[in-house]
Amino acid sequence: MPGSGSDRAPAALLWDVDGTLAETELQGHRLAFNRAFAAAGLSWYWDLDTYRSLLAISGGQERMRHYVTTVAGLEVSADRLAALQRSKQAHYRQLVQAGELHLRPGVGRLMAAAAAAGLAQAVVTTSGREAVEALLLQLLPDLMPQLAVWVCGEDVAAKKPDPEGYQRALALLGLVPGQVVAIEDSPQGLAAATGAGIATLVTRSLATAGQPPGAFAGAGALVSHLGDPNQPAEVLHGPPCPGGQISLRYLHQLLQP
Repeated sequence: MPGSGSDRAPAALLWDVDGTLAETELQGHRLAFNRAFAAAGLSWYWDLDTYRSLLAISGGQERMRHYVTTVAGLEVSADRLAALQRSKQAHYRQLVQAGELHLRPGVGRLMAAAAAAGLAQAVVTTSGREAVEALLLQLLPDLMPQLAVWVCGEDVAAKKPDPEGYQRALALLGLVPGQVVAIEDSPQGLAAATGAGIATLVTRSLATAGQPPGAFAGAGALVSHLGDPNQPAEVLHGPPCPGGQISLRYLHQLLQP
């Protein structure tokens, strides 16, 4: 295995973005959608419960289309949805650049440890590349070069829970499933990663904390977050983690048969 002190580490970490790196779903994307709706003169408003239910639909335009047709009972053109999505992306960038979003505990620590150990790292997300770039530039500018592979929503034909994104990341990295660990926060992301044969750690977010335990049954470990020295993680399922900080050595355990 690469790097000093990483004799027990995966060959690569594959990171989900929304809800995993930062609490972007409820505190970022939801607010941006609502601001886009208001700017367009629409009466639509996604409260917390509504947005949590809509998270079962991957992708911003797909989420709006589902809401419009099944909840609002309306027909909206593809051009109108695309315009709303562009407005939403602009509002999301403003939220990010205003410093409204922050890394979740342990993300910077673990990503830096993987970089120091020489591990490959990638992002695999249903979000668009523009939103991903805005978030990473704001929250992880020094570590962005370590994320050499990005698989975003526009890079795949089928979004999570389909495994295509993870399969594409493996191909770009030149690795096989048994060499890597995915870090996710949602049942859809877990299904996508495990569907590609990848061991997965789930770090529950504000958006997914209310999901029943069975929704994460396929995870190698389920934790409250990744943990920092002053904010230890709680392991809800999986190997114990003395000290409450998810490490490369801990993730290596998830690869064991």
